[in-house]
Amino acid sequence: MDHKQLDAWKEGVKLVKEIYLLTRSFPKEELYGLTNQLRRAAVSIPSNIAEGSARQSDKEMIQFLYVALGSLSEVETQIIIAIELEYISNNEEINGNITKIRKLIVGLIKYLKGKGK
Repeated sequence: MDHKQLDAWKEGVKLVKEIYLLTRSFPKEELYGLTNQLRRAAVSIPSNIAEGSARQSDKEMIQFLYVALGSLSEVETQIIIAIELEYISNNEEINGNITKIRKLIVGLIKYLKGKGK
């Protein structure tokens, strides 16, 4: 399975770009704090989808998709923290993209689990 063909991967890469642009406005003292955490968690999403796609089995792919899902939840939490700290305002577009990616990853997991039956 070529990861570059997966919508979840494509949307994950778009989210990374959004996060990098968004975190440019964070305070400089957050560079090694929330900015770094948020960027790393975002990059982890498409990276784990890609790594899982390179594995030999659907079972391994599913495992990496769950890791990507965990990273997506980290991003969602860190966005909430950034809003609470008033670094950004509530961003409906990013929230919508997070929801979209979550649905794509969960759908892919269900599909792969269904293949094995």
